[in-house]
Amino acid sequence: MTDVRIVFMGTPDFAVATLKALIDNKFNVVGVITAPDRPSGRGRKLNQSAVKKYALEQQLTVLQPTNLKNESFIDELKSLHANLQIVVAFRMLPKVVWQLPTLGTFNLHASLLPNYRGAAPIHWAVINGETKSGVTTFFIDEKIDTGEIILQEETTIDESDTTGDLHDKLMNIGSQLVVKTVELIQKGKVKTIVQSITKDTNLKAPKIFKETCKIDWQLPLDAIYNKIRGLNPYPGSWSVLNNNGVAFEVKIYKVRKVKENHHNTIGEITCTKNELKVAVENGYIFIDEIQLPNKRKMKVKDLLNGYTFHRNAFLK
Repeated sequence: MTDVRIVFMGTPDFAVATLKALIDNKFNVVGVITAPDRPSGRGRKLNQSAVKKYALEQQLTVLQPTNLKNESFIDELKSLHANLQIVVAFRMLPKVVWQLPTLGTFNLHASLLPNYRGAAPIHWAVINGETKSGVTTFFIDEKIDTGEIILQEETTIDESDTTGDLHDKLMNIGSQLVVKTVELIQKGKVKTIVQSITKDTNLKAPKIFKETCKIDWQLPLDAIYNKIRGLNPYPGSWSVLNNNGVAFEVKIYKVRKVKENHHNTIGEITCTKNELKVAVENGYIFIDEIQLPNKRKMKVKDLLNGYTFHRNAFLK
């Protein structure tokens, strides 16, 4: 069995679960590469990445390069004498980095490749109304998410699951898939599969921008419902609320859908003492959580205690 010396690369909470699984399983993690500290919040205080915080707790060596091609960083990386690199929710690596270890560099991707290559696989799986997703480990090559597949594992997407729910499912099964992948590499038993693109395996997962998040109330009921839950909790879907002639952006998070024939105008708002619903094609979207400008996210029941939606209010 080959002794592995691992360099781990990752930044957000999604990656912490995998790093923790490696530590819990007594693998030799000789270094951690993560993003530089970033200013955030009103005070613009420098914040460490979730991976850095955990790595420091475990007294691991941490490197935070701004340029992955920088010679001094490459020298530091070589000095760790790693023979395996693992990448989880990091960034695209230059060839000089991913080809360095003798056992290769593999990535954990939050989809069943080759579907949903790209930056936001979890979001797009929910937005597109998929009923299953999964995780894939694959060896990195020169393109994005195209390398040979090592292992995959599926999970279901329930109709009520948000991107946050699916994120947590994939984070947990992904951490264990990485452990299984390292064990296969240790034993020299890896058998890879070349990714093959067909008309059924060509769904993309591009980066999410603000314009991506705007709700089109003219879409069918299911498409609107899936988009809103696919952007919950981050970055959040949005729409323009026109309330008694005053228009402003609102963010919409938790919703329910009800299929029902009606004669209301698309986008028209109807509210009672406890409920807020929006007319769409073939039904209504019931809004349970909403955020008004410069306000915190609120349950609609609480909002309706102090905010009035006029009879002519609508979303567009």
